[in-house]
Amino acid sequence: MANATNQVKLALEDGTVFTGRHFGATGTREAEVVFNTSMMGYQEILTDPSYRGQIVTMTYPQIGNYGISPEDVESEQVHVAGFVVREPARLHSNFRADVSLQEYLKKNGIIGICEIDTRALTRKLRIDGAMRGVISTEIDDDAELVKMARQSPEMKGQDLVQHVTRPHTCGWNKGYESQFAGPLKALATPGHERKRMQVVAIDCGIKDNIMRNLTEAGCDVTVVPATVQLETILEMNPDGIFVSNGPGDPEPVSYTIETLKKLIEKKIPMFGICLGLQLLGQALGGKTYKLKFGHRGGNQPVKNLDTGQVEITAQNHGFAIDLNTLSQDDIRVTHINLNDNTLEGFAHRKLPIFAVQYHPEASPGPHDANYLFDAFYHMMVSKQPPTTLSGQIEA
Repeated sequence: MANATNQVKLALEDGTVFTGRHFGATGTREAEVVFNTSMMGYQEILTDPSYRGQIVTMTYPQIGNYGISPEDVESEQVHVAGFVVREPARLHSNFRADVSLQEYLKKNGIIGICEIDTRALTRKLRIDGAMRGVISTEIDDDAELVKMARQSPEMKGQDLVQHVTRPHTCGWNKGYESQFAGPLKALATPGHERKRMQVVAIDCGIKDNIMRNLTEAGCDVTVVPATVQLETILEMNPDGIFVSNGPGDPEPVSYTIETLKKLIEKKIPMFGICLGLQLLGQALGGKTYKLKFGHRGGNQPVKNLDTGQVEITAQNHGFAIDLNTLSQDDIRVTHINLNDNTLEGFAHRKLPIFAVQYHPEASPGPHDANYLFDAFYHMMVSKQPPTTLSGQIEA
């Protein structure tokens, strides 16, 4: 049965159906429904490859106030399957913006739903967990939509990395190309005065701002596909390996895990972020599990166990490493999530390897976690395991 004009439905696998007003593109999409507690950064969320296969609900009530700026995207396309907000801004006000949120969603084929009770939806996902769902402007039958949601693939077991990784090796030299970059560069890590380190970044869905931060810290970055073979990496003779963020369940990404196991044997310095932590953790013998509703937002408190300081972090993940499955003889925990005590960071005791579950490049603090890129640089110089992960680099 055809849907009414300007009406859109969001159906969850538990039988709940929300009916709201449509904005953006039209159509029907199946995906996991999650929520994000950020007050801003919606453009970065939309273009973050880690959101592949997800319908994202924003808990902040009004979204779109500052429009869309082409300089702020995290990748070359929008990755979310759908976008849920209480109220999209009718007018946007920002001299850097060139289109509205509504126009951007429509141009990129993303369905938006608004004027629903996003508090009720968030509460349901918080209590019952992230769920499979269907968003549609075409189907009006609630029972049919719920059936579609229940028959859609579960997130656990899905390898979504293959849909977002680059197909070919490429260099990265964009920096922050903007007429407003001067003040930003003045705040950046003084990496341009350092000896440049050659870093191979394994792209499992890497964000542009991660590569900007690596570049500013003193790295020349070469990006390779997640399917890269060990021999290809070794031919580049890198000073270090970066393992990126990305979407979906880490367990099926066995091709990258196997490559990481071989790289660990070579004792090449390695740094992982988000999915990168999970893949490195599995390569080191750890096991992952799916979180009930995940960590998504720019206000997640994480304690750095090396310093005792609490960092305000940005996060986006639905899986975590079970810290009890990591060898305490080889691995030490460096960061813990203060909301649920899940693992947020680890370092190897004997090898130059460390990883964090959160996103230091997203700058929610805004500079709480910039030290991690510096720590990676100095680890590549020393080729020694980090004894302390902090803003103070040991001589």
